[in-house]
Amino acid sequence: MIATSLRHPAVAGRFYPSDQKLLAEEVRSYLSPTPKQKPVRAVGCIVPHAGYMYSGHVAGAVFASLEIPQLCLVLCPNHTGVGRALAIVSEGAWETPLGNVAIDNSFAAALKQRCPLLHEDSTAHRNEHATEVELPFLQVRQPQLKFVPIALGTSRFDALEQLGKAIADLIAARNDPVLIVASSDMNHYESDAITRVKDHSAIEPILALNARALYDVVTQQNISMCGFGPAVAMLTAAKKLGAKSAELIKYATSGDVSGDRELVVGYAGVLVR
Repeated sequence: MIATSLRHPAVAGRFYPSDQKLLAEEVRSYLSPTPKQKPVRAVGCIVPHAGYMYSGHVAGAVFASLEIPQLCLVLCPNHTGVGRALAIVSEGAWETPLGNVAIDNSFAAALKQRCPLLHEDSTAHRNEHATEVELPFLQVRQPQLKFVPIALGTSRFDALEQLGKAIADLIAARNDPVLIVASSDMNHYESDAITRVKDHSAIEPILALNARALYDVVTQQNISMCGFGPAVAMLTAAKKLGAKSAELIKYATSGDVSGDRELVVGYAGVLVR
């Protein structure tokens, strides 16, 4: 069933402020100081999705360094385990405290047609935070924003690759730029020292634009990078679209904020051009 209704925020007031003014101020604080270079056009990026107090500074560093086009695809993991393995919502709008963001239904419909593995499923998105927390950043940087949300509850490489190729084909056929946002945190709930080693093992193939190597290192080395599926799909699409380089904009762990180095979550901000 197609969701034409408005999706209300699931984590406002928990992951980020529910007050419009406070949220806008907090997002802007993470987007500044403005990078010395002009914002660049990118094919894709990887940004974290924890509570803003922990990972907002990493996400903000990435979004500040990018030109944000009017259409963004936001690929996220499915933390709740509800819904289809590859779940898209192709109609309606999502509400944030900063206003509503419309879904680009024509792009979403075309993507469903090109990638039959994608299923219309709003239940996978209803309580999922990993796309929602990116929207205020995108809204502040691009007031004309439209987006397409895709939640991935599969770890099958062939499915992720198929999605990435379908995304690339549709973007290649357009005149207007599209940004592919892969929403992901890195390793979870190990010590700061172990997390940094594991995370940099995963960041290495990302910077090499090697989707298969990222998949292999995450699955074989037991790295609990929740959004490796979105990252694999994004890298597959980016490579097919002719991306030449990736840059680690910022890396941190939750321990940098909390001071707890025993159990941390890693956050990487990567830009793909």
